[in-house]
Amino acid sequence: MSTVMSWLNEPPRWSDEDGVIRARTGPKTDFWRRTFYGYVTDNGHFYHRPVTGDFTAEVVVSAGHAALFDQAGLMLRADERNWLKTGLEVTSGAVQLSTVLTRDDHSDLSVVPLPGGGERPLRLTRFGSAVCVHRGAADGSWQLVRLGHLALPETIDVGVMCCSPEREGLEVAFRDLRIGEPIPREGLE
Repeated sequence: MSTVMSWLNEPPRWSDEDGVIRARTGPKTDFWRRTFYGYVTDNGHFYHRPVTGDFTAEVVVSAGHAALFDQAGLMLRADERNWLKTGLEVTSGAVQLSTVLTRDDHSDLSVVPLPGGGERPLRLTRFGSAVCVHRGAADGSWQLVRLGHLALPETIDVGVMCCSPEREGLEVAFRDLRIGEPIPREGLE
């Protein structure tokens, strides 16, 4: 598999050094399609590489969340109409774990509370057309928060994303990004 990473919508400032990817978002960036809000935007920052077949991606995310919808996490993408993003996002007055699954030009959103705060390990896995999101717990275990369906080609783009729909300047850090073999199917619970 290729390890060369590239940007979709490169942010104004970023670095990739010593296992830490840092980025500062540009103004009014996001990935969203139609549902509820009626608009389409595809200008969020996505640092990715192509991956063929099933995989698991893991990363530890931290960000200086300050404004509504500030977000940073993992993303997989077939094209502008079919993708999944999951990450730490300001919504309902707190930083929560949000997942947006976009199929055939419409996005849906699920949100789960994040106990504690600070940085958070995230995991994204593909098994064919099944996509799974896990959040890391303080004890080192993983908790399933989303299992969904997404018709995907054999090769898709996978990596980290960050957006700030209401402002610019969200500072994010992604530590220890790993994209490799998928976790065992029994590890989904």
